[in-house]
Amino acid sequence: MNRIARWSAVVALTSATVLAAAPSFASEPLHQHRSSSVVYVPTNDPHGNEVRVYDRGPDGSLHAAGSYATGGVGDALDGAVVDRLASQGSTVLDRGAGLLYVVNAGSDSLSVFRVHGDRLVLRDVVPTRGDFPVSVAVHDARVYVLNARGGASVQGFARIGAHLVAVSSWHRDLGLDPTATPEFTHTPGQVTFGPDGRTLLVTTKAATHSIDVFTFGALGRPSAPVVTELPGKVPFAIELDRRGHLVVAEASGNVATFALGSHGALTPLSEQPTGQAATCWIVAAGDQVFVSNAGSATLSGFAVGSGGSLTANGVTGTNPGTVDAAVSSDGRWLDVQTGALGTVDTFRIGASGALTAVGSVIVPGTVGGEGIASS
Repeated sequence: MNRIARWSAVVALTSATVLAAAPSFASEPLHQHRSSSVVYVPTNDPHGNEVRVYDRGPDGSLHAAGSYATGGVGDALDGAVVDRLASQGSTVLDRGAGLLYVVNAGSDSLSVFRVHGDRLVLRDVVPTRGDFPVSVAVHDARVYVLNARGGASVQGFARIGAHLVAVSSWHRDLGLDPTATPEFTHTPGQVTFGPDGRTLLVTTKAATHSIDVFTFGALGRPSAPVVTELPGKVPFAIELDRRGHLVVAEASGNVATFALGSHGALTPLSEQPTGQAATCWIVAAGDQVFVSNAGSATLSGFAVGSGGSLTANGVTGTNPGTVDAAVSSDGRWLDVQTGALGTVDTFRIGASGALTAVGSVIVPGTVGGEGIASS
């Protein structure tokens, strides 16, 4: 039985369980409003997490369109100021399935919304089987969550419709030191799938200065990781270019590319310094990537060549505390969170990767917030 067949067997075995145990939430709205592009930003409020929703105007500007409770609460890692979760991927839009995933770090849960343009319907809230979830990875009907505290762990879920069921064998402890300080630099940064969903990757930041790569065994169980150590580097976030190379933002002030082997080994391809402080988040638009430099209040642009080469493409200023970012599905707009003021700064992406400022909106309750997705 091949891996796809084994995965199908897992789904078949768990379908009845999920459907029988699925909680009852609000019914789907009868009338749906759709915008050409919508941006979703959680508050990560410790008293009640909510997702702020914004419609995009023809000129790229953002306009408030509603707020939706996640059914959980937020929290902050010790030492974090502009980035309470110190991670990438805490809010993920699965455009194909029409679902939005949002972590609730303070209640150790993951919320699943059905997306109807700028309207959200809460469909599921599930425990993440770990402490302080910070990042989500989605591939087809598999969903993995990265828990940051307690030595860190990843937990996998099978998705049936808009509901999730945890698969016990899809859990892996990372074995990081839970006492290392400061906490926000020594917890893991992101979980993401590799090309074609054949691998699962985790960045450990300053905890072990490594990228851990898991392959999948019988019935989709993650293997023991292949660990690539990057001495002196602080791998924070990963983006895949369209050729399947890993493009890594390193908080130590670099952007690096790697080729990923079939068994999880990483081969360095290229590395470029940003010349900026706290280079932590990364997002791609075609052959261009943009990294957020939280300590410098800037974005650095790079063109990624066919062999993974990196060419610097300018630096653009933002409001203070540049953190997570998202690119619209049409590749025209870049939306960037700035944690010091709780804003989203919007830029038009030119054909060569040049950025033109469109405007900025204050997102209520998101100072220090983190997590953004765009349709």
